[in-house]
This record gives sequence, structure tokens and C-alpha cells, in this order.
Amino acid sequence: MSCFYLSLQGKKAQMFVSAFVKNSLPPQRQDMIKDVLLRKAVVLEYSKRKKKQTRKAKAKGLTAKEKRQLKVFQIKPEHHKYDLFLPLHELWKQYIRDLCNGLKPESNPQTIQQKLLKADFHGAILTVVRSKCPSYVGTTGILVQEMKHVFKIITKENRLKVIPKRNSVFGVEIDCFVSHIFGSKFEVRSGERSAKKFKVKGTIDL
Repeated sequence: MSCFYLSLQGKKAQMFVSAFVKNSLPPQRQDMIKDVLLRKAVVLEYSKRKKKQTRKAKAKGLTAKEKRQLKVFQIKPEHHKYDLFLPLHELWKQYIRDLCNGLKPESNPQTIQQKLLKADFHGAILTVVRSKCPSYVGTTGILVQEMKHVFKIITKENRLKVIPKRNSVFGVEIDCFVSHIFGSKFEVRSGERSAKKFKVKGTIDL
């Protein structure tokens, strides 16, 4: 009985292998399949499914045109208030003191001037000392936005003034130390100024 059972199991195994090979191999005649099974070793392999690599789309920033349309860089009229930016001015003064290691009477003016030229001026109180356009002279306010060619300042009258850098000289005062900025030599973005080399003495054509 056991021999019959083993024989039956052997036949089932043989039939399974034959059917499996027949389904796995390319379409061939029956006699060719038998020849392969009798005379050659058949290596059964499986191919791994290749996972589809999905590239994550990088977040694209806004273009210059889109920024203009959305008015990203425009300060809302309800924010044109001098008192609103006074805390920013206090922060700027502390930033300059730390940058210059304290503004003392014995401090070297040229060293301080070089540091100021590379500093961030958002929050500074600027005064137009000289300009080709006489109407700008005397304008004073807190710098709230600096662009490549202009300064935007809020005056004590709560007005937003846009002053061109070119052909203008600006005065900035902190702790009794007065420095003058020649706008024509200052026409770079605030983020690029730290790597730019400046001459201490500027010139301006008025």
C-alpha cells in the first residue's frame, strides 16, 4: 500500500513539474519539451518586478512676474505707521553695537565705516543729506525695505517714501556716531553686500 502511495505521489509530482515547465517555457512542441526534461538540466528562475521610481516634484518658487502680480514686496497702507517700526529700529541699534563691538569714542571710524557698509540697514533711521533731486533732501525715516536701486522708508508723518540710491547721499546716526552712505556705490542687494569690497571714501556726481 505504501509503495502504491509513493508511486502515486511521484506521478503527481512529475505531472506538476511537466505542467509548470510547459507554462514557464516559450511555446514549444510536446516532444521538444520532453527532450529538454530528459536530457538537459532546467534552471527555474523568477524575475523581480522593477519598482517604478517616482520622482518627487520639487517645489518651485514664485517667478518675478508672479511676485509682482501678488504684490509680495508691497507694504500694505495700513502698515505705513512710524511707531509700528520703532521696535525694529531698537533691534537694529543693538545689532550694530554687537557688530562693531560697541561704539566707543576711541573706536576707529574707518573700521566702523567698513562694517556698516556690509551691514543690514533694515530698521536704521536714514536721512537724505544730498541728492540730485532737491525734494528728497531732508527726508528722514526708518528703512523698512531695501532693494537694489531704492530705499523705502517710513517717515514720522506715517508716509512711505521711495528714495533712489543713485545720486543720493544718506546719513545714518547711532550713539553719536554719524556715517554717510553714497547711494551710487551702494546699488547692490542687501544680501550681496557682505561679499562686496567698498572704498571708504565715495564719490557722487550731483
